[in-house]
Amino acid sequence: MRVFVTGATGFIGTAIVQELIDAGHQVLGLARSEASAEKLITAGAEVHRGDLEDLESLRSGSKTVDGVIHAGFIHDFSRFPEVCEIDKIAIETIGGVLAGSNRPFIVTSGNALVSPGKLATEDIIPPFNPAWPRASEQTADAVVGLGVRAASVRLSPSVHGDEDKHGFVPILVNIAREKGFSAYIGEGQNRWNAVHRLDAARLFRLALENASPHARYHASAEEAITVRSIAEAIGKQLNIPVRSIIPEAAADHFGWFGQMIAIDCPSSSRLTQERLNWHPKHSSLLTDIENGIYTK
Repeated sequence: MRVFVTGATGFIGTAIVQELIDAGHQVLGLARSEASAEKLITAGAEVHRGDLEDLESLRSGSKTVDGVIHAGFIHDFSRFPEVCEIDKIAIETIGGVLAGSNRPFIVTSGNALVSPGKLATEDIIPPFNPAWPRASEQTADAVVGLGVRAASVRLSPSVHGDEDKHGFVPILVNIAREKGFSAYIGEGQNRWNAVHRLDAARLFRLALENASPHARYHASAEEAITVRSIAEAIGKQLNIPVRSIIPEAAADHFGWFGQMIAIDCPSSSRLTQERLNWHPKHSSLLTDIENGIYTK
């Protein structure tokens, strides 16, 4: 299968590209810079120049392929509503090209807000939340109506592994270094879920090869990890104290990230594992932290 991949040179995208190539697929990767193009060439992929805001590049990249994985997203939380709209338009644009073809189209989403405080499952479809305006799943569902086999992969809050420089754990590490201690809120018993990026990449490939319209697949290898245990692992690696802070101090201590670290978001991937024969096998989040990959 010839596959167009957006976000092909990002932390997760590079793993997806390698996974696809290793499985015998051909990859056409979106690249907005010379450095990105060189990265794709080295990996054995074809280069397609453009970016998520260049709609003509998205159209031309989608025309000549057998399927698309949309892993690209502009991670600028200072203008989150704007980048969510860019994501929505990108999905609509690609879907318009794939219309009537029944070609697979895998869109990236997240599971953190699927069912806050309760175990999230693939069959839960939460209502649109204006406070979190990313509408990738809703847009993918609309594209199905055009005759596209569109499905969503919901990523964990922590997609971890070597070369993770901009994810949520690096943010926590940087805040801990700046403040001089590693913090959690209250008892720290709220839970995240996590997945190694190589396991996530395999899930994207399996979703592409077996996509069902409207499907939601959960890239969560570990259902529930307390935020306190994450803070303690970071504190141990940095050799700094670990402390609880009151909820009222979270915004001052963590800044914009205070809302995310307070989320309680356990997530199951049981249905995903059954439907796609996906079985995560790589290291856990705490193992990666304890091995020092975030504190070198």
